[in-house]
Amino acid sequence: MSERPYVIDEMISAKSIAARVEDLSRKIKDEFPKGERIVLVGLLRGSFIFIADLVRELGDRDVEVDFLEASSYGNSTESSREVRILKDLRGEIEGRNVLVVEDIVDTGYTLSHVIHLLSARKPKKLKTIALLDKPTRREVDFKADWIGFEIPDEFVVGYGIDYAQCNRNLPFIGKVRFI
Repeated sequence: MSERPYVIDEMISAKSIAARVEDLSRKIKDEFPKGERIVLVGLLRGSFIFIADLVRELGDRDVEVDFLEASSYGNSTESSREVRILKDLRGEIEGRNVLVVEDIVDTGYTLSHVIHLLSARKPKKLKTIALLDKPTRREVDFKADWIGFEIPDEFVVGYGIDYAQCNRNLPFIGKVRFI
């Protein structure tokens, strides 16, 4: 694959992300009473840093972590709109509190597809959280229950989000600018 040269301009600082994750964890704690286990389902691969930080912030709660891998991008900067499940959950979610953790809601196809799939498994409660939301790109009527940051229609990387499997390790969210 031939990648176009690019630079990354910081959009959301690591400090801003940490503060927002702390705030979001308080909202999650309000939704799920203490003493009730929460199954956090991370959508791989982009959510892995976000879910790790959420788990740490939910330290006084009983949490379980599972992962589901869905893809609609491949190595492209545009969604194919065809959602493929590449890795399913290992555990059962019937009758359990489930929080789906997503990195970014763009067209809405992936999260909508995943929620439809998981709803059929009859969880007690099914909620969604996304670090980033691009509402101007939405093609499916879907809104996550909690959003970290609303962003414009820019291709972004960092904090787990990649471009062709690179830049996930950046501690901030940055806008990709092709040169």
